[in-house]
Amino acid sequence: MSFNDILGGHQIEDEVNLEVQLKPRADRKVIGKPVPRQDIYDMAAAAPVFVHNLRFPDMVHARVVRPPAYQANLKEADETALLQQFPKLLKVVRNGSFLGVISKDEYTSIRAQEFLKENTTWTVSEKLPDIKDGGLPEYLKSLPAKDETVVDKGNISKANADTSWIKASYFKPYIMHGAIGPSCAVGLYEADQLYIWTHSQGVYPLRETLSGMLNMPMENIHVKGVPGSGCYGHNGADDVTADVALLARAYPGKHVRLQWSRHDEHAWEPYGSAMILEPKARLSNSGKITHWEYDLWSDTHSTRPGGNPGRLLPAWYLDKPMTDNSDGYFGGASRNAEPYYRIPNQQVHTHFFHGPLRISALRGLGAYANIFAIESFMDELAEQAGKDPYDFRLMHLDDPRAKEVVEKLHKLTSTTSHPEGTGLGIAFSRYKNNAAYCAIAARVAVKDDNDIQLQKMWAVIDAGETINPDGLKNQTEGGMIQSASWTLKEEVTFNTQHITSRDWNSYPIFRFDEVPEVEVIIIDRPEAPPLGAGEAAQGPAAAAVANAVYHTCGKRVRRLPVNKYIKM
Repeated sequence: MSFNDILGGHQIEDEVNLEVQLKPRADRKVIGKPVPRQDIYDMAAAAPVFVHNLRFPDMVHARVVRPPAYQANLKEADETALLQQFPKLLKVVRNGSFLGVISKDEYTSIRAQEFLKENTTWTVSEKLPDIKDGGLPEYLKSLPAKDETVVDKGNISKANADTSWIKASYFKPYIMHGAIGPSCAVGLYEADQLYIWTHSQGVYPLRETLSGMLNMPMENIHVKGVPGSGCYGHNGADDVTADVALLARAYPGKHVRLQWSRHDEHAWEPYGSAMILEPKARLSNSGKITHWEYDLWSDTHSTRPGGNPGRLLPAWYLDKPMTDNSDGYFGGASRNAEPYYRIPNQQVHTHFFHGPLRISALRGLGAYANIFAIESFMDELAEQAGKDPYDFRLMHLDDPRAKEVVEKLHKLTSTTSHPEGTGLGIAFSRYKNNAAYCAIAARVAVKDDNDIQLQKMWAVIDAGETINPDGLKNQTEGGMIQSASWTLKEEVTFNTQHITSRDWNSYPIFRFDEVPEVEVIIIDRPEAPPLGAGEAAQGPAAAAVANAVYHTCGKRVRRLPVNKYIKM
């Protein structure tokens, strides 16, 4: 029996406030122990655990025909020729410019989708910008921006007239979630009730949003969460659910399954925003940072539905289109934009633009790019000051826990032999400046084809009391590897018509033979509260790799991905 059964579907309205005395640590049998995840066994054995594996009696399969560009309207679809070509097709669903097909088998729906792609006419009302020769940073900076000063300490104004500023500019491109399994959902509409199976990260906000899109009472919509492929943020899960909701309502009485193609996943998911980061600093005669000014340009970092139907992709193309004119969550852009170092005079300025591509939340939000820029710049400042990169960071840290992760990393890397022709880079951050502390080192070499080979990564992480050390290591290792792939290889590309990075060849990610050796050391603090650690490794991993590249070949990384823009 579940809590839902006991409550009869009603919400608990009262506040529960009980004084709970926790067990002494010595008496605990689970906390602090590496408890295995039971679900891993089923995943490794290819058991049907994901939404993609769901099967129901007499289930039918659907596909959606996307337009050639974001801003496009369906002028004509040759449904007569389609039905002649595929006479067993169950239904063609059209609502404005939303176009879908439903078939008894998935293969037929895929073929019908491909046929319609070649036999539809669209009008494109607005093209993507024509950007040549790597000019995306300049284009984004030219857009109208909403400016705000989010950090203002000490006195920067007196130093601004001085010419002794050290300056740099960094760029992080649009990157995608790139889930290995494309977005997928199943829907059933019968007796005025809609049942949905989805891998959305927010089933309750999604339910509210579907209610608005479908003009349907929320109590008639039932959304069940099912595991999906890892996405680390807001990918196409909500959109595919909205697709299948429209299709299921148009074909009642049967379970309708929709799985996006790889091309659709890459081209239509909401990406992580591109960002431009420009720090500048002044050093004292003793090599300490006295002044710091930081400007960042970014789009929003979350457009999750939250009750707004205009944030669901298919809602844009309905007979009565629903659009989203809100700003989204801009606060994520400045995450970790303030250095965690002792700097008496500093300012941080944000400049928010509305860019050309669809964007939303991706792991770490703005922290990945901000820490990449700050920690890359710290390495440059250390060199200007004539200091060791470890020592330079330590002389600007007051927090003993921050110092300890850096010192432990130093000890770890200094007692390890490094092959000739390799370079070592380091970086540190405290996620959100109030969560886990993480220091990372990376060792790279230059391959014969001039690509960067990431050989090994080390991390020291302090997340307070460790609940499950194996889980904490897994999160940190995975974050390091994902971040390294972003840093070395990943970039969303587009032309004036559409996204051009639509498969794993045009949007490469780490392959198994490119994954480096990783080593993670945990500083467990039983006396301290647990701290958030799921996104602690992303930023310092990027900067550690970038700094290692410099110490290998003498070239500073200013633009990501490294393998595309660093020429040996």
